[in-house]
This record gives sequence, structure tokens and C-alpha cells, in this order.
Amino acid sequence: MSFYAVIILAFGMSMDAFAAAIGKGASLHRPPFKEVLRTGLIFGVIEAITPVIGWGIGLAASQFIMNWDHWVAFTLLFVLGARMIVEGIRKEADKPQEAQRSHGFWLLVTTAIATSLDAMAVGVGLAFLQVNIVVTALAIGAATTVMAASGMLLGRFLGAKIGKWAEILGGVVLIGIGSSILVEHLGLLN
Repeated sequence: MSFYAVIILAFGMSMDAFAAAIGKGASLHRPPFKEVLRTGLIFGVIEAITPVIGWGIGLAASQFIMNWDHWVAFTLLFVLGARMIVEGIRKEADKPQEAQRSHGFWLLVTTAIATSLDAMAVGVGLAFLQVNIVVTALAIGAATTVMAASGMLLGRFLGAKIGKWAEILGGVVLIGIGSSILVEHLGLLN
């Protein structure tokens, strides 16, 4: 996987955290920088760990399906991308709650885990590719930290409605990456 593909994947994976962070930022009353940074770090760390877990699961299974690895990666990325698009379309704008300046730690952890389950599934797909999982996971974590912190800041200005479009874009990116993997392995562009 090329450097650019890793960067695109990292930011594609961070879109659901970005969308969730916009909603979180929209529900807070002027979140302080400390809260923005805390949210970004919680989302980023969890998003960096989950693809490594998925990669380990995929690596254990790779010897059984090596001949179909590109189809597995394509299918996982396509299904996850489609799910993100559908969820983005279905998502209703969260109504701002009572004015508060921070979210509870466990609420943020739970939200981060929920938004990173797709990263675990992507990690399974990455086990079938020639990829440095540490670099990829760190890129995903860093991108998610930046995107979640940015989402918190943007949320207070843009409101929660923009969050669904970010999730739709993230889904389109995942489908594009999966399609690129399939085209490359099938040699359709040669």
C-alpha cells in the first residue's frame, strides 16, 4: 500500500469520528481547548488500536483465504463504506442539549469505540495486503485525533447537520479504496 493510500485510508477512517465530534461540539457551549484536545486524543488512540486488533484477526485467518484476499479486502471496505453512507443518510441532526462545556470520559470512550469498529474490520482486510500495520495504525490514529478535534471546533459553529455529510464522504472513500485494491489485484488497468 502506497504512502498516499495510507493517508487517504487514515482520513477516510477518521470521517465517522469527525462526524461524531461535530455532533459533540455542537452540543457543548463553547468547548475549551482542553476538551477539544481530550476528545481528539480519546478518539485517536482508540481508532489506532482497533485496526491492529483487526489485523491480528485477519493475519490468523489469512492462510485459509490467501487466494481471495483482494476480494475479502474489497468486500469489507465496500460493506463498511456502504454502511457509513447509509448511516450518514439516515442520521438526523442531534438537537443541542443543555449548555455544558465537556462530555464525560466514558461517554467519549463509548462513542470512540462505536465509531472505530469499522477500523477493526478494515484491519482484518489489511492483513491480506502488504502493509506496515504500525505505520498505518499510527496514521489512522493521528488523522482521527486531528479530525475529531477539528470536528469539535467546527461543531460549535456549524451545528450537527454537517456531520452526516462527513460520514457519507468517509463511506465513499472506503468504497474507492476497496475498488482500487480489487482493480490492482485483478490487473484491470494493465
